[in-house]
Amino acid sequence: MFVDEVILRVEAGNGGDGCTAFRREKFVPLGGPYGGNGGHGSDIIFRVDEGLHTLLDLRYQKMIKGPKGENGRGKNQHGKGAEPTIIKVPQGTVVTDMDSGLVIADLKEKNEEALIAKGGRGGRGNTAFKTQTNTAPDYSENGEEGERKNIKVEVKMLADVGLVGLPSVGKSTIISCISASRPKIAAYHFTTLSPNLGVTKSSDGRSFVVADLPGLIEGASKGEGLGDKFLRHIERTRVLAHVVDMSGSEGRNPYEDYVLINKELKEYNEKLLQKPMIIIANKMDLPNAKENLEEFRKKVDCEIWEVSAATNTGLQKVVNRLADILDTIPQQALYEDNQIESKILYKFKKEEPFTITRENDVWVISGEEIERIFKMTKFQSEEAAYRFAKKMKRLGIDDKLRELGAKEDDQVRILDFYFNYKD
Repeated sequence: MFVDEVILRVEAGNGGDGCTAFRREKFVPLGGPYGGNGGHGSDIIFRVDEGLHTLLDLRYQKMIKGPKGENGRGKNQHGKGAEPTIIKVPQGTVVTDMDSGLVIADLKEKNEEALIAKGGRGGRGNTAFKTQTNTAPDYSENGEEGERKNIKVEVKMLADVGLVGLPSVGKSTIISCISASRPKIAAYHFTTLSPNLGVTKSSDGRSFVVADLPGLIEGASKGEGLGDKFLRHIERTRVLAHVVDMSGSEGRNPYEDYVLINKELKEYNEKLLQKPMIIIANKMDLPNAKENLEEFRKKVDCEIWEVSAATNTGLQKVVNRLADILDTIPQQALYEDNQIESKILYKFKKEEPFTITRENDVWVISGEEIERIFKMTKFQSEEAAYRFAKKMKRLGIDDKLRELGAKEDDQVRILDFYFNYKD
């Protein structure tokens, strides 16, 4: 089975909780706070494994969840951080955030790694809150939640040359002749159900990778036939080799075949037609091939190479020419900068830390920052609750509620927690 796209939910590990403890030893008066910090939660990391070629290992996983960091303990013992959760994926894997539509990672290199979801930091123990004015803090923090994301994982095969064309034009036969790849070959359409990679060499020893991509049909860019499931692999290639059955052995017109495939490539991604392209005129050993080629040349302004994959005629010349073209083409980025999720933290760009809405008779406070502070607060301690109230005031929540018309004892909600507003 070839699996090259899966949708997953990833949840990095939560940070361990901080500990509230005090030093109580004989002959040690006023021992003070003694609680350690929690450990860091497990990061979710994708790593390239050259031995993998499909996403079959992820096919039946709905969720990847990292373990939580250890909680802090007394005697200032910090909790152990959780080891990263390493997920092995094939080379050429692209990870996209389903919610934002941005690319999180494009894993093209051998042994390359990418952080997909960051584990939460450990909560601080009460020792960390000791100050000159508060020498015995009676509170600590819960661990921070790890990142949670819905992601799409795709494999876009890494090949230098992509063989494209309608079904049964001879792509599989060509790759079997020029490389050690052994694709299924038969006298019916769609014998190739998954892309095949083969390494080939020019006469002077220059090697490159060729991909035999499943036959496309009209409407492939919209999902017809094998559809755009395999068109994505063409995006990785640097050169397109358009294979045309010049004999018209299946009753098709070679020029119309050529136009149809180019139309599907354009509708899927216009950039594909900007790639260098050569035409491989296959089945030149069959009747009508020469006549059809003469008509074809009149209509097409593109480099054409005559071959017969069945008799292995002309293929080495094509390989040599492809090697020459590849020498002149640098590797190009698959995505624009605005499609890639930035990992840079903009220190000078501060977003609103909260929003306040009214639902029935309840004031609802939401926002990433205030919710994070709320989740990390241990409300079992009065001192921790007081500290949280001070943070709300410092963020301007009290002033905003007053401005919006909140009155004494109005109900306020943060996540699932209700409390009364006090002016």
